[in-house]
Amino acid sequence: MNPSNSLTITSRNQVQRLPQRGHYDRTLMHHILDEALICYVGFVVDTQPFVIPTAYGRVGDRLYIHGSPASRMLRTLKAGVEVCVTVTLLDGLVLARSAFHHSMNYRSVAIFGTAEVVEASPEKLTALQAFTEHVVPGRWAEVRPPTPQELAGTLVLSLPLTEASIKVRTGPPKDDQADYALPIWAGELPLHLATLSPIPDPQLAPEIELPTYVQQYRRNPTA
Repeated sequence: MNPSNSLTITSRNQVQRLPQRGHYDRTLMHHILDEALICYVGFVVDTQPFVIPTAYGRVGDRLYIHGSPASRMLRTLKAGVEVCVTVTLLDGLVLARSAFHHSMNYRSVAIFGTAEVVEASPEKLTALQAFTEHVVPGRWAEVRPPTPQELAGTLVLSLPLTEASIKVRTGPPKDDQADYALPIWAGELPLHLATLSPIPDPQLAPEIELPTYVQQYRRNPTA
């Protein structure tokens, strides 16, 4: 791993449980964030913890989330509370010979820090483009861009990707040595996100063709 591409290890992001699965490679973190679709934002309000799923976008070493200014999550994060954002890709089920050693193959990222409000219109528009392109690459060039009123009515927050950790499990089950002789099937059951046939809007004009980027839509294949 290139040292200049490494994330700094801190007391918060150091992987404690099964540290051999921990990684601190910035490029690997980017790949996982770019493939996943949903992140989970964890924060505390008056001693009550919340974990909220939401969409996101990435530009360089910043993660962007957005929504209504009335959102409790965004209002809380705007105030500068500490946040933990997590993303997980499930790559497969791992079936062992014992119930105890069953597992899953996965790639996950945990990000720590405080979010900042994006005030400048150019960065706000860049963030909204990142949201759209993250979900459906090629879509931003075709859709109507946000109006000034829509921009004003959208709160965008930015979280630096500087304190984070990656955790990955790959490969077959790891059974107790004595269990390998048991007559029980064991192995991996790979999983991936599949795209089904697009369903057109009932109000879509019949002459409008299905865009190539929708017809060929795929998330990145499982590594």
